[in-house]
Amino acid sequence: MAVNIRKFTSRIRTLDDLVSRDALSAEASAFLARSVRAGCNILVSGATQAGKTTLLGALLNSVSQTERMITVEETFELDITAADVVGMQCRQPSLEGTGEITLRRLIKESLRMRPDRIIVGEVREAESLDLLIALNSGVPGACTLHANSAADALRKLCTLPLLAGSNIDGAFVVPTVASCIDIVVHCVRDASGMRRVSEIVAPTGQSSDGDLDATTIFQRSANGLSATGAVPERHDKYDAAGVDLAELITRGSQ
Repeated sequence: MAVNIRKFTSRIRTLDDLVSRDALSAEASAFLARSVRAGCNILVSGATQAGKTTLLGALLNSVSQTERMITVEETFELDITAADVVGMQCRQPSLEGTGEITLRRLIKESLRMRPDRIIVGEVREAESLDLLIALNSGVPGACTLHANSAADALRKLCTLPLLAGSNIDGAFVVPTVASCIDIVVHCVRDASGMRRVSEIVAPTGQSSDGDLDATTIFQRSANGLSATGAVPERHDKYDAAGVDLAELITRGSQ
């Protein structure tokens, strides 16, 4: 018999906490905080135990206290300190096979709860389709996804919705992902066990040969996580929030 116990540290609650642990640079932290406040849809990717849930929680703690957030999880893991958070959790079926509440159902229900932001703890299967539909309705959101890189995360998010049924095809999914996802933050755990952000990319909204085009905004090297000098091609949300994106990225690349 095996017992699985998942514990998350309560010492890491904010992006500043991640900066102090060298998991994130101060410039990247400022960029992500501004992205969250601007209402960008953020995908956090990485392997198992790479720190995805911890990073997602830190991002959400940058949200304005006036926002109403709805979280949807298989089991409660996110630690969010915002004033108005409604957490919903899946329920397994009974021994008779009744009473199951799935992620797909919860995501649909969340849209009826006047959300300012929808968060899905992790997408693995067909619930990714419901999340994309929710994000495409104009409600900002975020989620985590297992992947080996930011590019793989976007590719996987274009594939998972196909599990929803044979009537769903790439002609609908790929453009939807391209238009919905604004930022992808990829996390890694290195050989020493340290969890760090390795890259931050921004999809351009375009695709070629079935793959989404994306601009790398921050990249980790031997000198740490630093700005590449490029800016997201889609900046309408930043403009609406009064964020001078060019100045923010330029300052981080110096």
